[in-house]
Amino acid sequence: MTTRSSALLATALAVALTGPARADDAPLNVLTTVGMLADIAAQVAGECARVRTLIGSGVDPHDFSATPRDVDAIAQAELILYVDRTLEERLADVLDRFRDRTPTLGVAGATFDADALLEDPDEPGQMDPHLWMDVSRWARIAPAILDAIAEQRPDCAEAMTENLTALQAELRALHDWVGDAIATIPEGNRMLVTAHDAFYYFADAYGIIASEAIEGISTASEASIADIRAVADFVIANAVPAVFVETTINPRTIEALVAEGRARGHDVAMGGELFSDAMGEQGTPEGSYIGMIRANTVTITQALGGELPDWPAALQGWADSWNLAP
Repeated sequence: MTTRSSALLATALAVALTGPARADDAPLNVLTTVGMLADIAAQVAGECARVRTLIGSGVDPHDFSATPRDVDAIAQAELILYVDRTLEERLADVLDRFRDRTPTLGVAGATFDADALLEDPDEPGQMDPHLWMDVSRWARIAPAILDAIAEQRPDCAEAMTENLTALQAELRALHDWVGDAIATIPEGNRMLVTAHDAFYYFADAYGIIASEAIEGISTASEASIADIRAVADFVIANAVPAVFVETTINPRTIEALVAEGRARGHDVAMGGELFSDAMGEQGTPEGSYIGMIRANTVTITQALGGELPDWPAALQGWADSWNLAP
């Protein structure tokens, strides 16, 4: 960040911390860091909250730094939701400045004990924040979000509880469908190779035998040629049929991996693009949490030689809302 940018941010913080006036009878102004949180919060809250997302589609939350405009958005919030400091790495210090005046909830820490989370293999003792890749785990954040909103809008508790019940039924159906899809992939092909380590929870939940990536859980450091060659060794040794790019990561490392494999006699395919740290564009099916997970599962299953099971009846209403065929 430049000196000028730092000065502008400091000024914005000073102004923002004075705080806006609040109206207790209006929908709660909820700000989430990432879209995966926003979608769950909006479905739980219904008409009781107005939910906005700070970090947009295609933007890496590990690398996201707040601008003065972002600070203004944070200042207008009545509730701030984030995943964990291990995800929103550069944003965490800004959020800390607002804790004394705005309820701020890290959903991972509020929901899970440390032993219920996966650990960063490169940073012992530090959690992997990519919880949303396991639908059953991600569903568990919804009650914590309900409680945080109900604390400021208690009259909404009953309606939100009904919303929560409906949402959890959909997420159970989604979790089962993903597991059924991955189970159709030939066992020897159940190896997921991506640009960065965002898929350990997916692998753990759905029977992926190995999840390998060029970059670690954090994207703060650049991948090296040695990193690319190490993953190429894995791809060649295990005859991995396809590897995947991610919407928030520059595709050049995966392209280099494919070139390395082909130069050494293994014609590995580009399996397609996955949503890892951000959902798709707003207004598309992939811009919803269910759609994000569905799209990833379709891409992985088809590229690795599996067959998609029938879409669950419990999620047909979601599909109909996007005019998607069963």
